Amino acid sequence: MQSTPNPDLLSPFSEALTKFAYQGFQQTKSLFSFAHKNISDRLTNAVIPSRQDMTSPLSPELLLKLQESRSQLCEIDWEDVQKGIYPVEVLFDSFLPDFLRYYPEMWLDLPKIWSRLQRKEYQSFADDIEKEGYPGYYLQNFHHQTDGYLSDSSANLYDLQVDILFNGIADGMRRRILTPLKEGLTTFSSVPAYQIKVLDVACGTGRTLKALRATFPKASLFGVDLSPAYLRKANQLLSENPRELPQLSHANAEDLPHPDNFFHGVSCVFLFHELPGFARQAVIEECFRVTKPGGTFVICDSMQLADTPEFEGMLNNFSAMFHEPYYQDYIRDKLGERLEKAGFELLETQLHFLSKYWVARKPDSTTLIQNN
Repeated sequence: MQSTPNPDLLSPFSEALTKFAYQGFQQTKSLFSFAHKNISDRLTNAVIPSRQDMTSPLSPELLLKLQESRSQLCEIDWEDVQKGIYPVEVLFDSFLPDFLRYYPEMWLDLPKIWSRLQRKEYQSFADDIEKEGYPGYYLQNFHHQTDGYLSDSSANLYDLQVDILFNGIADGMRRRILTPLKEGLTTFSSVPAYQIKVLDVACGTGRTLKALRATFPKASLFGVDLSPAYLRKANQLLSENPRELPQLSHANAEDLPHPDNFFHGVSCVFLFHELPGFARQAVIEECFRVTKPGGTFVICDSMQLADTPEFEGMLNNFSAMFHEPYYQDYIRDKLGERLEKAGFELLETQLHFLSKYWVARKPDSTTLIQNN
């Protein structure tokens, strides 16, 4: 792929100033996230002292390594702007209005979480939540979220919760799918930009789709999710952009509502660790079905045990502290083999901070001939 330097960063002075502002923005988010987690953990441990016995402390060396890894991710994020992968304003995208409106609700929600923790209720939903038609594995209070993924309140709090969990760099982690996806789409360089179709599977509140729109301003974007509440939130977020809106569908990723060989690119962010093994395979096979020959499929999810054995304690802490019933199986799963079983060609894997990425391609006739 041939990248074009971002014209907004041609001036050395403006480049230095913009990078300094970005670093300050990220540092502020990191410090705030640390303070929030420190206070909320202390309160939770005071209410439920037994919770402290569920986790093991992390060594100073490991914490330092995590900080260095986060800094490296920020540097890669900056470099991708310089390469012209996405515009500089993406680096400063925030959800300040939602923060001001919903952050107090995060604290008000804590007593509900404590109550469920004390009662060990992990599949608790309000009486007015519609639960019919959803697979059993989906009806969970993932991350101890009130009403799981099935309420507007959950959708309003989700982005704040995830960004704090990842020390203010959740969007930077999502953006790591953009470079391999953009490189993969060069396969279709003869296709007009407005005819390029990209699908985000399990699009949630639309944060990944928003980054995709900034990267592919003329492409036709599609999103699919199993939660009506999160799709409503995604529509609210994406309607702020005056450009063409993505087409959002309410569906299970195990049965995508799209034709065969339809998309030039497919992404999936933070889904697979919340699926049992059989569902992971089914989703991958559906993604293969709807991807065009020569198309690219990029997965972003949690790091795995085989890649980072030194983080085993931290990975175990995550599944112990948060309700993640399929996480221990996920961190030992071989998604590369699942991709190849479905028919994809696994091109590479990447690690960035706490996340792992699989970049795969659906073989076209030329690739098949070369491999035979």
